Amino acid sequence: MLRTCHPKLRPVLEKVESGERLGFDEGLVLYDPEVPLNEVGQLADLVRQRLHGNLAYYNLNTHLNPTNICVYRCAFCAFRADLRDTKGYTMSDAQVLERGREAVETGCTEIHIVGGMHHQKGYDWYLHLLRLLHEACPGLHLKAWTAVEIDWFQFLAKKTAREVLTDLIAAGLGSLTGGGAEIFHPEIRHRICEHKADATRWLDIHRTAHRLGLRTNCTMLYGVGERAFHRIDHLIRLRELQDQTRGFQTFVPLAFHPKNTRLADLPQPSSLTDLRNVAVSRLMLDNIDHIKAYWVMLGLGTAQLALAYGADDLDGTVRHESICHDAGGTSPEILSVEQIQQQIREAGCEPVERDTLYRRVVRDPDQPREWRVAETVSAATAS
Repeated sequence: MLRTCHPKLRPVLEKVESGERLGFDEGLVLYDPEVPLNEVGQLADLVRQRLHGNLAYYNLNTHLNPTNICVYRCAFCAFRADLRDTKGYTMSDAQVLERGREAVETGCTEIHIVGGMHHQKGYDWYLHLLRLLHEACPGLHLKAWTAVEIDWFQFLAKKTAREVLTDLIAAGLGSLTGGGAEIFHPEIRHRICEHKADATRWLDIHRTAHRLGLRTNCTMLYGVGERAFHRIDHLIRLRELQDQTRGFQTFVPLAFHPKNTRLADLPQPSSLTDLRNVAVSRLMLDNIDHIKAYWVMLGLGTAQLALAYGADDLDGTVRHESICHDAGGTSPEILSVEQIQQQIREAGCEPVERDTLYRRVVRDPDQPREWRVAETVSAATAS
C-alpha cells in the first residue's frame, strides 16, 4: 500500500483502504494533474488485486461490421460512409457466413458485431444477420449491436426496446456491446453526436437488456474535448445503473483517435492520459467487475502497462477490427494467443482464457479449435 501520498489523495486513500465508495469530488481529485499518476495507479491496482488476484483475462474473438453506411454523421467517426461513397460497403450473406466460419475454424468463442445504421436496410435485415450466423455457427457467442443500434431498430420496427431485444435474443443474440455511450453529458454529446440516442436512451436500453437477462458491456470515449467532470459524471451514471441491475460485466475506456474525423484538430490522448483513465475507472466503478485495456486503441505497450493500473482484461485476438484502424490506429491487425499470453506474463500476471461471460475456457492441446467452458474464473463474477 502507499506509504506516502499527495495530500489531496489522502482522503481517497483512506476510503479505498476501507472499501468505501468514492464520490464525485473524490473522482475529480483522481483527475487532478497535481496528484501523481503512479499513486492513483497503485490505488487502482490494489482494487484490481482484491477482485482478481494475479489473473488477467483474454478471449479469442473476431469482429464483424456488416456495413459502414450510416444515417448518422458523428463528428468523431472515421468509419461511416454515405451510400454513394467509394468506401461504402454492405456485406452479403456469403461474406457474413465466411466470417463466421473463419471464426469457428480459428477457435474463436465470440464474434463482435457492430456497424452503420443503413437507412436502406430494414429491421428484418439485422435480425436475418443474427439468425444466419447463429444457425451456421451455433457455438459462437454473438455479442452484437450497441444501444444506439437498438434505438435505430426501434425506429425501423416501431417497437419498444423490450420487443426488439426479445426478437434479437430469439434470433441468437448472446449479449450487447457497450459502444455508443461516448460521453453522456449533453455539453459534449450534443457537439459530437447530437442526433443519435442520448444518454437517457442509452441507459434505458441497457437497463431493459439487463432485465431480460442479457449481460452487457459499457464504455466511455475520452479525448473528444471533454473535461474531468464530464468523465466522472459519465462513470457515476454507469455505476448508478449497475446498482439497479448488476448487468454490466466489463467497462472499456476508449481512447479517441482523431485522424480522418471532423475532430482531427484534437490531439490524441497520451499514454499517461490513457493510464489515468484506466485507473480512475477502476476506482470509481466499484460495482463493475472488469476493466478492459483495449489494446487496439491503447496500443500494446500502454495496454500491457494498464494491467498495473487497474485493468484486468486485454480483450482478445480481435480479428478484422475496422473502426479504430480507419481513424488512424497503428496497433496490429490481430494478435495470436501466444502474443497475448506473453503480454500478460511480461506484466507479471497469469493469463486466463475466458468466454464472453467470463467463464474459464479449456482447450484440447491436440485440437485447439475445440473448447469447453470449465468454470467462472473469479469470485467476483460468480457473485
